[in-house]
Amino acid sequence: MGLFSSLQAGVAALMHPVKSAVVAIAVLISGLLLMATLWVLPAQATGIYDMPPLAPDDSVWVLDQADIISRVNEGQLSREFSQLASETGNQVRFVTIHRLDYGETIETFTAKLFDKWFPTAEEQANQVLMVLDSVTNNVAIRTGDGVKTVLPDATATSVAQETVLVPLRQGDKYNQAFLDAGDRLATVLSGQPDPGPPVVESTIQAEGTFADAEETDQGSATVLVVGFLIAATIIPMATYYAYQFFQS
Repeated sequence: MGLFSSLQAGVAALMHPVKSAVVAIAVLISGLLLMATLWVLPAQATGIYDMPPLAPDDSVWVLDQADIISRVNEGQLSREFSQLASETGNQVRFVTIHRLDYGETIETFTAKLFDKWFPTAEEQANQVLMVLDSVTNNVAIRTGDGVKTVLPDATATSVAQETVLVPLRQGDKYNQAFLDAGDRLATVLSGQPDPGPPVVESTIQAEGTFADAEETDQGSATVLVVGFLIAATIIPMATYYAYQFFQS
C-alpha cells in the first residue's frame, strides 16, 4: 500500500503542470475567440449626435464618413459647390455614413441633421442636404424654402432616387452617383434647364440564383460568429471535464 500511495502521489504531482497548462490554453483560446467575434460584428452605428457641428461660414461641402468617394472626386464636388454658392447663394452638401443608429431611418436622420446644421428658417432657406447610408444605399434629400422655386421637391426627389441610385444599382458606382448628382443639382440651382435623370436602358436578364457579394460577405460573417460562439462554449466545457478527470 505504501508503494501504491507513493506512485499515486507521484502521478498527481506530474499531472499538476498538465492541468495548469490545459486551463491556461483554454483561457487563451477563449480570449482569442472573443476578440475574433467582436472583430466580425457590425461597425458602430452613426447617430445624429455623432455628427460634427457646421459653422455658418463652414466650407465643408462633402462629409464622406463612409469613405466611398475618392479624394479627387471629393475635391471636384467641393469646388463645384463652392462656385455655386459664390455665384447664386445656393449651397449643396453631401453626407455619407456607414450605418444608421437603431430605429433611425435615412429620412429622419437627414431631417435631424438639416435642423442641427441650419437651426433657423433663414439659415435653411438656400440649403440642400443629401445623405446616403452605404450599408443600405438608402438616400434622402432636404431642401430649404428658398431653393424650391428652382429646385422643386419632385426634382430633388428624382436626384436622390434616380440620379444617385441608378449607378448604385449598376454595381455600387458611388463616385459616378455623386458626380452626376452634383452636376445635376449645380445645373438646376444655377437656373439652367434640368438635364433630367440618367437614361436606363431596358435589358432582359434571367434572374440569377447566386448570392451577390454583399450577401456572401454577410453569410460568411454570420457563419464565423456562430462558429466562434460554439467554440467558445465547447472549449471551456471540455477543459472543465478534463480538469475533473485529472483530479480524479
